[in-house]
Amino acid sequence: MAARRLSWFLAGAACVAALVALNPSPERHRERIKAAVAERSLLAGLLKLGDVAAFVATYRSFGVASTMKVGERTVSVGAFGYVHVLELQGGK
Repeated sequence: MAARRLSWFLAGAACVAALVALNPSPERHRERIKAAVAERSLLAGLLKLGDVAAFVATYRSFGVASTMKVGERTVSVGAFGYVHVLELQGGK
């Protein structure tokens, strides 16, 4: 019984460690923000507005997930090695 509990504990610890390791870095968030701005608007891509947004964004990690914010607005979320850029235009 103790060996079975230990194996479940080790499997869970390995899963959590994998999730933490797959958490996207600030650089991955910045790259995706730049690419998303360039994809959504040719003019914004030419003016490198994505670079500006990525530069002023602040990174916050929660261990298994992370976000990038510009001011009070969340512009990207990431988890499991994937970064999703939220809609950058429009109001709240």
